[in-house]
Amino acid sequence: MTQQRNKVRIIGGQYRRRLLEVPAVDGLRPTPDRVRETLFNWLGQDLYGLRCLDLFAGSGALGFEAASREAREVVLVEKARAVADGLRRNAQLLGASQLQVQCQDVLAYLRGNRQAFDIIFVDPPYGSDLLEQVLPLLADSLAPQGRIYVETGKVRDFAGWQILRSIRAGLVHGYLLARETDI
Repeated sequence: MTQQRNKVRIIGGQYRRRLLEVPAVDGLRPTPDRVRETLFNWLGQDLYGLRCLDLFAGSGALGFEAASREAREVVLVEKARAVADGLRRNAQLLGASQLQVQCQDVLAYLRGNRQAFDIIFVDPPYGSDLLEQVLPLLADSLAPQGRIYVETGKVRDFAGWQILRSIRAGLVHGYLLARETDI
């Protein structure tokens, strides 16, 4: 998704070039185009039949890209009501029935989740300790052979997880992870 002021553009798949409005909220930072392009090269351009979870969804850039690439189901979890409402409007605008928006705290969602996802996107607010709180909960929501993409503002180490790939673009550090036992 190319970012304009309060807008993002889907960069691939069936919704390619669609421009989506994003609420003007402090700290909301869509994943940069270069990082998204690299991520979906790693994952594959076609996510047909996969179930995806976008935690700390924000602009929804990663979740909408997954839906555009034919993921069977995409759940976006966003705590801020105004942002979650914007995600719902964008899903309606696209006619993306495979998208579900959950307006709730990510930790609460993960503790109550009983579904397994093939791909989990994790992009918590930079400077928070939410990543450290979320990582131990992810294994229970990840399908066998599933992958996790983590985006953070600094170089990270991931005990218990195998780093398959990594990218750095400006302040963004992205990591594609798998369970150490799945490698």
